[in-house]
Amino acid sequence: MAETAPRLPLDEPVPAEAADTVLYLDGVSVSFDGFKALNALSLLVLAGEMSAVIGPNGAGKTTMMDVISGKTRPDRGRALFKGDIDLTKLDEAAIAELGIGRKFQKPTVFEHQSVFENLELALKADRGVLAALRFRLSAAQRARIDAVLETVALGDARRRPAGALSHGQKQWLEIGMLLMQDPELLLVDEPVAGMTDAETEQTAVLLREIAETHSVLVVEHDMEFVRALDTKVTVLHEGAVLAHGGMDVVQNDPRVIEVYLGR
Repeated sequence: MAETAPRLPLDEPVPAEAADTVLYLDGVSVSFDGFKALNALSLLVLAGEMSAVIGPNGAGKTTMMDVISGKTRPDRGRALFKGDIDLTKLDEAAIAELGIGRKFQKPTVFEHQSVFENLELALKADRGVLAALRFRLSAAQRARIDAVLETVALGDARRRPAGALSHGQKQWLEIGMLLMQDPELLLVDEPVAGMTDAETEQTAVLLREIAETHSVLVVEHDMEFVRALDTKVTVLHEGAVLAHGGMDVVQNDPRVIEVYLGR
């Protein structure tokens, strides 16, 4: 897919800032019925790093994720993947195939299938009718599922129906299903909403481990969880970047305190 993905025209050079990025947003604006959800938003994620985005309700976090995943087309601006692949020319399915996986806030798993079967269904493989009829797991695919089960701490639950899992475990299973697709960039939307303290702590460990081999963009509002991720933080407000830096830096920024932390 990457070989045929729409790239920047030859007469439009790759921005120098995008050279080492997996994701580059430049001047992205989106309006809905006169409301500016994103206002010339610029943001980048370096290849192989984890970044976190926080902000109050209405700051533009979900719209930003929708632009990256192809659900929403920006009015203007650029959204580039791996330097020069133009995401604004692709739909959701093509972007997923390209190597960007998105996990929404509410987990969506196959409740009546086992944990193992959920991961098997998520395998990146030919799903045509004939291929499906003939499909048998290879040793390598079984090993891949076993590895992901251990990563998401569900090895002991492999035979349990997904519907019997706790809310936090369902979140981990869905992250595991994304990992089965082997994406280069994971978009993770409020992963710890509704979790217990223990599950929240385990999720921070899980995402830090995933970030060792993948690029990860996390959207959250739980400040202590974001601190546990130990990564750079971007604060959005009214569709634009308000502050960026380490957690200590943004938490002590007077503008962040006024519009977000002080509320």
